[in-house]
Amino acid sequence: MTNIRPIKAIIEPQYVIEGAGVLLRRSFGPSKENPLDPFLLFDHFAFNDPVEGPIRGFPTHPHRGIETVTYILEGNIRHRDSLGNVGHIGPGEVQWMTSGGGILHEEMPNRGPSGRIDGFQLWVNLPAKLKWSRPNYQEVTAQDIPTAEQNGVTARIVAGQAFGVTGPVKDIAAEPIYMDVTLKPGSAFQLPVPQGHTAFLYLFEGETVIEDALIPAVNMVIFQDGDSIEVKSTSESHARFVLAAGAPFQEPIAPYGPFVMNTMQEIQEALSDLRAGRFVYDENDPRFTR
Repeated sequence: MTNIRPIKAIIEPQYVIEGAGVLLRRSFGPSKENPLDPFLLFDHFAFNDPVEGPIRGFPTHPHRGIETVTYILEGNIRHRDSLGNVGHIGPGEVQWMTSGGGILHEEMPNRGPSGRIDGFQLWVNLPAKLKWSRPNYQEVTAQDIPTAEQNGVTARIVAGQAFGVTGPVKDIAAEPIYMDVTLKPGSAFQLPVPQGHTAFLYLFEGETVIEDALIPAVNMVIFQDGDSIEVKSTSESHARFVLAAGAPFQEPIAPYGPFVMNTMQEIQEALSDLRAGRFVYDENDPRFTR
């Protein structure tokens, strides 16, 4: 018998300023309590009002111990890093970056033809055994993200599986599901999710019905445990949301800005490395093989 996950919480994202003056809608951020393990942060960034002025973006900054997932709807992000990687993340594209033992990178947004930038960033934790691993990228173009359609539901699948279609992002410790789902009016979507995995959706267009609750955009829904998720659209409106799920690591964490490690000693080590100019991954440094 299918055990549909009930709603645990509904979160209205709050506006915050990050980077060099970037306005974001944040649903949750890193905390020592880590209630959404393995997920650490979810931001919705949008520059849709020309009076906001020049876009300053996210100049060079460090990361250690996490994965950052950037998904663009409109506009693009130019990125470069301490490994020599340079590129753009454009509409419908995803960058899944594993920072591992240490990386410096910058992310500079550019408006699309309509003057908008729209997209999301998700932070995923790494288990202790991988926090000192070599940094890595999985960059997926729009053409390489498969689309599955069934009974009024369209899912762009980045990671995980829906309707027999598997996403291109693989070999991630958290065993994630990550997809962009659109429901036509009067449609229903059901997806198996392993019991024990953390799961949420971020509704950014339209409205949904989950259990008996009518939920309008823009809101995040956190699910309780179960073995599947069921979401419906109303007869009057479509719904579009990002759905994410992943296996918790159940390890203590110590978050500090762009670092998420397991102890405060490791955080102090990261700060010391940054000040000493030895922060980035170095295959000759024995710490990065532990």
